[in-house]
Amino acid sequence: MTAQPLPALTSGDPSAWDQALYAFLIEKGNRSGSKRTVESYSRMLWPFFAERSLTPDRVKPGEVLAWVHGIGRSGRTPSSTTVGARIACLSSFYRFLIRMGLVVSNPCDAVERPRAIQSVARGYSADEVRRLLAVVPDTIAGRRDRAILLTLVLTGRRRTEVISLKAGDLSIEGETVFYAYRGKGGKRGRRELPRPAYEAICATLADAGKELASMTPAESLWQAAARVEGVTSGTFYARFRRYLQLAGMAPTGIHVLRHTAAKLRRDAGESIESVSQFLDHSSLAVTSVYLRRLEGQEDLTWREVAEAIGV
Repeated sequence: MTAQPLPALTSGDPSAWDQALYAFLIEKGNRSGSKRTVESYSRMLWPFFAERSLTPDRVKPGEVLAWVHGIGRSGRTPSSTTVGARIACLSSFYRFLIRMGLVVSNPCDAVERPRAIQSVARGYSADEVRRLLAVVPDTIAGRRDRAILLTLVLTGRRRTEVISLKAGDLSIEGETVFYAYRGKGGKRGRRELPRPAYEAICATLADAGKELASMTPAESLWQAAARVEGVTSGTFYARFRRYLQLAGMAPTGIHVLRHTAAKLRRDAGESIESVSQFLDHSSLAVTSVYLRRLEGQEDLTWREVAEAIGV
């Protein structure tokens, strides 16, 4: 069976196990709201069963142990992080099968999970953010990229959440600008949009001869300003990597800016609990979950972060 994110069950007569795995991936996608998570689970699960010609009810702990510690397509011995991810993926599927009444036990329960190794803290310092912003050109495309970068750093939102922002997601109440978003797992929220990010968005819209008041709610904030080229999650990633190179910084993914947002807020004196709430982490207490549902939540720290990065 060929690994694919959501395989279509159209060839031949799919087995009950094929259908169960397909249903699990759909449920995982609906619950996580992340296409990347589904693709990652798919790349691990389909080959695991296909390469061993095993159905889930025949898998023993020994086979799980050999797989999680086995050398993959990269040819390298898996790290403890990879081993943990493999166990978590397979175990999650078996918990689904148990809920569905298809198996009675989870072979992953007998496999010891690796001890978590504390990773080096990620996230840029204020000086590094200044270096990054300094190489963004003062052009139409550059001003748009600067607006996206500032929104990512000052709000801590994920790349897809920022790239998908539309005119109707912004609202102004007095002197405060709010943005609405749909986060991971379908969570919805409404937060204050830091003034430097808002002003950068207005500047890039002005490049396209537009302003928020005259835009339809469904218009993208970034496509509207794409006079020279469009912007997608992928194209912005490529441009981000180019800026890192120009700034003499190591290549990495855009998610580092979410870590940066958290780091800068800690540096500005916010508590871990406040940063956790700011990032909408799933480990928030019930009270924090309730507070996220309020009509709007003011951001009390963006000014310190903006001052630190010089905007």
